[in-house]
Amino acid sequence: MTAAEVGRPAPRLAPSRGTRAPGAARTGLRLIRLYLASRRVLGALLVLVACALALRTALHWLPRTGVFSRQIPLIIEAGAAAAIGVTARSPFGEPERVTGRWLPVLRLGGTVALAGAAFGALAAGAASAHLAGGSIGLLRDLGGLVGIALLAAAVAGGGLSWIGPIGYLGVTMAAVTGAWATPWTWPARPPHDRGAAICAALVFAAGLAAVTLRGARDPAARE
Repeated sequence: MTAAEVGRPAPRLAPSRGTRAPGAARTGLRLIRLYLASRRVLGALLVLVACALALRTALHWLPRTGVFSRQIPLIIEAGAAAAIGVTARSPFGEPERVTGRWLPVLRLGGTVALAGAAFGALAAGAASAHLAGGSIGLLRDLGGLVGIALLAAAVAGGGLSWIGPIGYLGVTMAAVTGAWATPWTWPARPPHDRGAAICAALVFAAGLAAVTLRGARDPAARE
């Protein structure tokens, strides 16, 4: 060792890949946990369970045919969609959009997971009971309603996202009663109607893209 090397600081060793992995995994899990807590996902899941129980009770007492056998389940599905739309609201507003580079991924994963949970809960509530349209109709109608709720969250904010599915529900009630033929009122169409399925899928994709890329509108943000 020379005199010049005595005062030179020792080089830092880069952490090995095995050392970085556990820390990165813990950070990722903590980020997911904080995101889910900020969106009140647990409360949304409880609402979905309540909707499943309500659907189960309604199907037990409803007639197997008629207008009410289609309208009452749609009301419950709209409630589940509204619960998902509310979770798009961010309590942090614009600062979160600026600093959260993983935010679009969390939005996408959280929304898809909640939509899947809603379908699973309602399908379980309708198990061994007669649901007009069956599982295919449930998937189509719920997916379209969730898409409307997400679009409403992107335009009006997460707190007002319920306006979308509830407003569309009013149109749907008239469509079911009058047997409208347009595929954009997909709940009024038969479950295997291809055009209705495409329209519902397009609305769901548009709502998912809007919330993933833009998030819910922050009413407190200045234009």
